[in-house]
Amino acid sequence: MGLPTIAPYPMPTSVPRNRVEWTPDPDRAVLLVHDMQNHFLRAFAAGAQPLVDLIANIGTLRDTCRRLGVPVVFSAQPGGQSPDQRGLQLDMWGRGIGPDPADAEITADLRPGGSDRLMTKWRYNAFHRTELESLMDGRDQLIVTGVYAHIGCLMTATDAFMRDIQAFLVADAVADFSPEDHDMALRYAATRCATTMMTTRVIDLLTRGTR
Repeated sequence: MGLPTIAPYPMPTSVPRNRVEWTPDPDRAVLLVHDMQNHFLRAFAAGAQPLVDLIANIGTLRDTCRRLGVPVVFSAQPGGQSPDQRGLQLDMWGRGIGPDPADAEITADLRPGGSDRLMTKWRYNAFHRTELESLMDGRDQLIVTGVYAHIGCLMTATDAFMRDIQAFLVADAVADFSPEDHDMALRYAATRCATTMMTTRVIDLLTRGTR
């Protein structure tokens, strides 16, 4: 019950072969920073991989998107949920984030600011019972980062696909319980619902027309 203790592992340095090669466009894209809350990040070893690169790469993507006018949306689960609010997640994961407000906060390294939007999220999928699609304001690309790759990040990318929104799962800007889970999420996304890319590639494509 509850989250595992995640042993350090290296971030991927490449992506699987993608079935589709969509191209992120600053006029069409939204950046999703998924559940980068203290509660979830505490499962990783502090100062070790993949946490170090996860935070750094999301920060670089966030800064690039802000500069280019790409909307940035943060999702966050509320703390101290009742059993009714938790639903079946209570059976699977226990009570989740506790009542201490600090546990539900986005990590200080990535705290939302400026025009960033912070969205309450209730289930794995960041579209479910949220305003994410309306926050996209007609944009049809979603760049997915955060934790955990094989749970909420993958479920969100899959739902984006079913809404005809092109999803990009950023291989070195997501992290997971283990390298095996991380790789599984990338392989599924690359062959079923998204284009997988490294952070540097996403930034290169987003900025190509602005140089």
